[in-house]
Amino acid sequence: MSHPDNSPPFVPLDIAVLTVSDSRTEETDTSGRLLVERLTEAGHRLAAKVILADDLYRIRAQVAQWIAEPGVQVVLVTGGTGMTGRDVTPEALRPLFDKEVEGFGELFRWLSFEEIGTSTLQSRALAGIANGTVVFCMPGSTGACRTAWDRVIRDQLDNRHRPCNFVELLPRLTER
Repeated sequence: MSHPDNSPPFVPLDIAVLTVSDSRTEETDTSGRLLVERLTEAGHRLAAKVILADDLYRIRAQVAQWIAEPGVQVVLVTGGTGMTGRDVTPEALRPLFDKEVEGFGELFRWLSFEEIGTSTLQSRALAGIANGTVVFCMPGSTGACRTAWDRVIRDQLDNRHRPCNFVELLPRLTER
């Protein structure tokens, strides 16, 4: 993480976490729990945490509710980014995006290649901007969430990270 000694004070964000799974419960949701631990350890606030089954319209409705709330600045979604018929997170969320952040999926797969090799091709990790809210969608495995948070998302949600980060863009994301 790169932040100079004269960096501004840290700006905590309000972050919602959605786990997409047909089988996980609060007790077995290791991916969602890891994201909550990481975001709070970094100094951010948990705005909400929900587990939903792989249902395109329920996923879309939940994220649409969060992006409509001014108090939620970031949404982290884990699960539903694979290739099976039940994996519908990208299809659920792309229509909500004003802009897609193509680099997130590209970078995630590149980093993931170091860990799982060519199996990373089966990930449809993506991110976008929706109504001024940054939305990151990552695979449902705990390892994938660790890679995404530790190697990409954490720095982009830290206003001290240089040369740039999403925090400094938040006030300008809804410009027209």
